[in-house]
Formats: sequence, C-alpha cells, structure tokens
Amino acid sequence: MQPFNFVEGVAAPILAANVDTDVIMPKQFLKGIDRSGLDRGAFFDLRFLEDGNANPDFVLNQAPWQHSAFLVVGPNFGCGSSREHAVWGLKQLGIRALIGTTFAGIFNDNCQRNGVLTIQLPAAELKELGALVSRPEGAHIAVDLEAQQILLADGRALAFDIDTLRKQALLQGLDAIGSTLTRSEQIRSFETRYLQANPWLA
Repeated sequence: MQPFNFVEGVAAPILAANVDTDVIMPKQFLKGIDRSGLDRGAFFDLRFLEDGNANPDFVLNQAPWQHSAFLVVGPNFGCGSSREHAVWGLKQLGIRALIGTTFAGIFNDNCQRNGVLTIQLPAAELKELGALVSRPEGAHIAVDLEAQQILLADGRALAFDIDTLRKQALLQGLDAIGSTLTRSEQIRSFETRYLQANPWLA
C-alpha cells in the first residue's frame, strides 16, 4: 500500500449529505472479477451524461478539480451498502484523502484498509473549508499526516485528530495484515510460551 505522509493536491467539494456507496460506485461496476477499471465507475452517474459524454456540471469534470487528490465531503459520506469497490474506485481515481464531518462506519474502515485517509473536522471548519476549495484559487491544499494538519491555500492550517494505530499504518503504508506482521516476533514468542505452558496443545 502507498504510504501517506505529506500530500499536496487539489481538493474538490462534494458537500451533499448522505452520499452513499451506490452513488460512489454504481452496481453495474461490481460485476468484474478483479479491481481493474473502477476509476471509470467512480461517481459514474454524476460524471457522465446518458450519451456517455462528461457532465460539464459535475465538479470533477471542471478545472481545476479534474485531477483532485482530496474530496471535501458532506456528512455521513459512504453510507449504504458495504461495497469495498467504492473505495477502490476512489483510490484509482487518484483520491488520497476524504475530509468531512462524519463517515459511515464500514466505509471508513474500508478506507483505512486501502490506504485512503479519512479526516473528520468540526462542522464549522468543514463548512469554511468547503467554501474555500469551491473557489479555484483556494482549491490547492496539502495534508501533513505526521503533523496532523491540513495546510490551506491562504496560509492557514487546520488541525485534525486521528487514531494512533491508524496513523502509523497509513504513514508506513501497511494494511491490517502488514500491521500485524510488524509484531511477528511478539506473536512467535507468545506462541512458544503458550505451548510450553500448555504442551498438550502441540
């Protein structure tokens, strides 16, 4: 998994509440046997018109937000079904972090497993950030995970909290298995002691 340390890029506002996983990744893109091509599926019904052309009214089809690294999102983002394809598609689209007030629980966990940072801000700060990145001159931001700060185009910084274990896994580019394997010596040591104390299990 790609580590997340200091990432700069454009942030696009998608501020509607309760954007669910069917909006993020429509069901017709769940048929594949691998993860390829899910970048096209991400926000498909919003990004494309019925004739297949790009929808000029959708923010990710507009300059300077076409190649965004971040999304500033509304409350309860990622609700609905638990499809992990939604996160895979966002990641393939180039999204490194989502900034909002609240995220659906399973979706949030899927983001962690796939190296997509989720940042929760107070509603007032999120509203201000959404307004800032909605203007082209304010759309470029940076996220410093080590310092736990969002650096804004106007020179200000917004602090955010994150679980320590989640932070370390993202900094090192580790999924759940990778994080567990960093403790392999401790695991083997426990196994040895446990079998010595309970030899009938061997």
